[in-house]
Amino acid sequence: MSNFMTHNNFYFSSDVLSLVNKYAGSIIVVKYGGSVMQNNHLKLKVIEDICLLYYLGINIVLVHGGGIFVNQYLNKLGIEPNFHNGVRVTDSITMEIVEMVLSGKVNKNLVDLFNINNIPAVGLSGKDSKLIQASSLFNDNMQNNLTGKVNMINSSIIHLLLSNKYIPVIASIASDFKGLTYNINADTVASAVASSLKANKLVLLTDMPGILSSLEDSSTLIKNLNLNSINELKNNGTISGGMLPKVEAAVNALESGVNSVHIIDGRVQHSLLYEILTNNRIGSKIII
Repeated sequence: MSNFMTHNNFYFSSDVLSLVNKYAGSIIVVKYGGSVMQNNHLKLKVIEDICLLYYLGINIVLVHGGGIFVNQYLNKLGIEPNFHNGVRVTDSITMEIVEMVLSGKVNKNLVDLFNINNIPAVGLSGKDSKLIQASSLFNDNMQNNLTGKVNMINSSIIHLLLSNKYIPVIASIASDFKGLTYNINADTVASAVASSLKANKLVLLTDMPGILSSLEDSSTLIKNLNLNSINELKNNGTISGGMLPKVEAAVNALESGVNSVHIIDGRVQHSLLYEILTNNRIGSKIII
């Protein structure tokens, strides 16, 4: 009997047991981005799907961004969001808003949703217990830009939470050794966290079906890729724009020991369950 999904329901049969047994006790890092968090109904369903995976014995670490909510608050304050080559320019005022929104609002909202489902979750940012040590993404020519990169992950706090059956919910901000706060791309953070934990899977929930051979045609989804095919698609321009940082995050994770990376459509209800608990692909799976 096969597994299948409809618009509202995910159905699975006894053949899912082999995958549950395979992944029980393993670590899966899920990145949840702001653009696919706007629909409150879908957001609740994503959290419920993570709760089910938790009950099946899978250790879930949730990393989130929230750039679209940051932009909303900036607009309310009359501040124009500023980007340089597709990367947010995070000045000191913007950084305060980023931290307020990601750590104070988005992170706690996600923890609340786990609480509603009686799942123990702990909200963190990269600052907590020096979870992430960061530095500037740019050189000295980019003054007053607090957009950062990950230098090091202190995975001990994550392991402590997982061993005590908590779901870590991590906002993608961090500080350097001087205490200066940085805004970091959530795909980058998720990749670094998955790498440090030697996770079985990294799953990136996006607003795209996955990697497409033709950007305007969802039927051209490429379901299975490896590093060689990724390089070919980058070289011929098939992978470009907003997909590039996701693919770079995927490659970094794979080269650091993560078994597979999945780029899937977070707008599709139960896509997370379908990708993990069936042998079919709803998105793009990348391996070495």
